[in-house]
Amino acid sequence: MAASDRVVLGPLVGAIDQGTSSTRFLVFNAKTAELLSHHQVEIKQKFPKEGWVEQAPKEILQSVYECVEKTCEKLNQLNIDITNIKAVGVSNQRETTVVWDKTTGEPLYNAIVWLDLRTQPTVERLLKIIPGQNTSFFKTKTGLPLSTYFSAVKLRWLLDNVEEIRQAVRDGRAMFGTIDSWLIWSLTGGKNGGVHCTDVTNASRTMLFNIHSLEWDSELCRFFDVPMEILPKVRSSSEIYGLMKSGALTGVPISGCLGDQSAALVGQMCFKDGQAKNTYGTGCFLLCNTGQKPVLSEHGLLTTVAYKLGRDKPVCYALEGSVAIAGAVVRWLRDNLGIVKSSSEVEKLAAEVGTSYGCYFVPAFSGLYAPYWEPSARGIICGLTQFTNKNHIAFAALEAVCFQTREVKANLLLTSGVFLFLS
Repeated sequence: MAASDRVVLGPLVGAIDQGTSSTRFLVFNAKTAELLSHHQVEIKQKFPKEGWVEQAPKEILQSVYECVEKTCEKLNQLNIDITNIKAVGVSNQRETTVVWDKTTGEPLYNAIVWLDLRTQPTVERLLKIIPGQNTSFFKTKTGLPLSTYFSAVKLRWLLDNVEEIRQAVRDGRAMFGTIDSWLIWSLTGGKNGGVHCTDVTNASRTMLFNIHSLEWDSELCRFFDVPMEILPKVRSSSEIYGLMKSGALTGVPISGCLGDQSAALVGQMCFKDGQAKNTYGTGCFLLCNTGQKPVLSEHGLLTTVAYKLGRDKPVCYALEGSVAIAGAVVRWLRDNLGIVKSSSEVEKLAAEVGTSYGCYFVPAFSGLYAPYWEPSARGIICGLTQFTNKNHIAFAALEAVCFQTREVKANLLLTSGVFLFLS
């Protein structure tokens, strides 16, 4: 097809959306925000032991390459010139931890996913050396309680348990990052000059980052015994980090990076104080914009960096109510119980009965996050009778997402005292 036959749409932007359950690449018209094409690939989760959740970093990276190439093929079929894609942004599952070798480009262990609970003994050991064994001891600096959820304890576990990683640190070969860092480093050249960076939103989920100074904190790094030289450089959420070095989009700048929940807040245009969004993915996350002032919660919510849209732009913060299991309960009904063959069937099952008939489902597969922060909690289905069937369990599973959302919303109101405009 001749270049003159191509549809002219003006500048386009690409978005890499790397989530816990899947990866997508989407291309939008920069002026109208119209979605022109996308491609999605499901990501495998591994459960090698009870409470352990892992993913293969190279599979995640390959899924990004596949989604980019397939989307570009679809655009070509639509006569849309992919040379109009002027920038690519990255949105990623947060807290998931990767350590890799900068000389070979190879991961040194599977990615430990944010849901993983193996670090509970690590948390308990660290808690013993905190005055008063207070899980909120570092909250004024980080906005976060000491928990299995965040990256620092995952990294500590890797350093304690994987000799290959300890040796790579000693040799100066190790690089740490959350998924955004792993992707940006790989896409901008990897071992051949890849850019090792993260943005403020992802950094704020590590427990190694001071959310006020917007820098890695030496005291926190000493506490977790993490060498600062393996950490990525912290950048704003909107600037050019580097250029794509392979594939159909070679030479296109990667110029945006946000942790997925911050990206959803921005995507829903929640730029005013008190505006909030709630997203339902693997987990469920309610974020409320608090403006340029970080607000600390005494009701089990997190204080996190919402966005910093440029190097010279102000940072904005958010209060967050984090629910570990939302959409993942549907996947569990499909993969573990086998009561449906596809996720979409769960809604149909629930609709057939319209009630749980007193059956309640607490999907605490990874403990309970906000507002309890109780990692030892486990899932339960109760209120069963001889009348209960798979339809009622499906309804209770969906209802559980609603109950958890209502609870974090109530605690957000207690903390902030604002009316929520839920997007």
